[in-house]
Amino acid sequence: MPGWGVPVVLTLLLASGRAAAQGPVSQEAPPEGETAERAAGPVERFLPKLDLFFPEGDLDLRINRLVNKVFFEGQIKYNFVRGDITAFLRYRYYGFKRTTQLAVFDAVTFSRIEKLSNNFDRTRGFLLFEEWPHNYNYRTFALAEVDRIFSARRDLQLTTSRTNTWVRVGYQVGSRGDSRSEAIVGESRARTTALFTAIREIGPNQAGFTGALTYGFKLGLGDFDYLKLEVEALKRFDVTKNTFLIGRVHAGSFPVKARSRSAGPLPEDRFAIPLSEFFTLGGRDDLKGVSSNLTGTEEIYTTWEYFFPWFLGAHRDLLGLQWQNWYWVLYTGVGTIGFDRKVLTDFGTYIPDSGLGFESSVRLGKYRFFLAGVVARPLKGSHKVEARVSVKSYR
Repeated sequence: MPGWGVPVVLTLLLASGRAAAQGPVSQEAPPEGETAERAAGPVERFLPKLDLFFPEGDLDLRINRLVNKVFFEGQIKYNFVRGDITAFLRYRYYGFKRTTQLAVFDAVTFSRIEKLSNNFDRTRGFLLFEEWPHNYNYRTFALAEVDRIFSARRDLQLTTSRTNTWVRVGYQVGSRGDSRSEAIVGESRARTTALFTAIREIGPNQAGFTGALTYGFKLGLGDFDYLKLEVEALKRFDVTKNTFLIGRVHAGSFPVKARSRSAGPLPEDRFAIPLSEFFTLGGRDDLKGVSSNLTGTEEIYTTWEYFFPWFLGAHRDLLGLQWQNWYWVLYTGVGTIGFDRKVLTDFGTYIPDSGLGFESSVRLGKYRFFLAGVVARPLKGSHKVEARVSVKSYR
């Protein structure tokens, strides 16, 4: 398979946009919350979306083009700190009973910067993703993917190229619009991370559920052997008219995990599982005050976010921006992770976490941004205070 670099992705996307411009253009339904003026406005030739995350140094840029139910998308994810870069090119067709997506990608990841290592892993692959909506709140998913993994790690020198062939089936109740729930059944590598879960409509009775089963098999070209189960439930509780509480419970396990032929010194090297498939406990997606270097095959955690407003529906001008809404967020969570199921019943391994954050929407001209930040720290161990900030753009 040829390598898909960033210039190639952008070139192909622009070419598809020029070709599509010669034909009729279908208007895309405006996102929820957009004004009538925005909905009636002219159709943009390209719809860029930019997300920035600090201090991780992540940038997520997407350029979309919708033409007669055919959706072209280019995505570039870049990490300024480690130098990780991932490029996607997608073709998505929206049908009445099914949505079909084809995608190719090229991802290069490096070791954590404190290791002072030149080791890297490169994954190139393609996938077929299908979604069947049964009604507004219930939908089924299927994903088939082939990944070619090249590694510079010493423990993989004898087999520096491996193939991860896997299929995934999933089911979802509600939860549409939540990036973390969507990543469980969809492209986990391409997910848009978010600090909080303040989506307007989670599901029936303000509750949602997502579950998926992934099977990485050795038949044919496959070099890995594992079975991965991941589930998540979330619920919103309206405390008062303008305050609400969102709870999330996430659990993951590998019921089948074959031993690796080239086991290294780290626990994750002992199993025939790609590094990208292991669970992580910390980070902006999970426990926000915990470092993201805690990985494992068995995991469970819960987070709770209480939103209460400072101001809503305002038009406050500051620093050249128009500030419209501001929510303060009280955050808490607890969870555990490991490579043995015993950690799930060993309550001494659980790490409690808490923090304070905010989420605000601002306008700059015709652009709208969502700003979010949190300062959190685990209440156990020697973990340091983590401060995380995200900037998300909407057009």
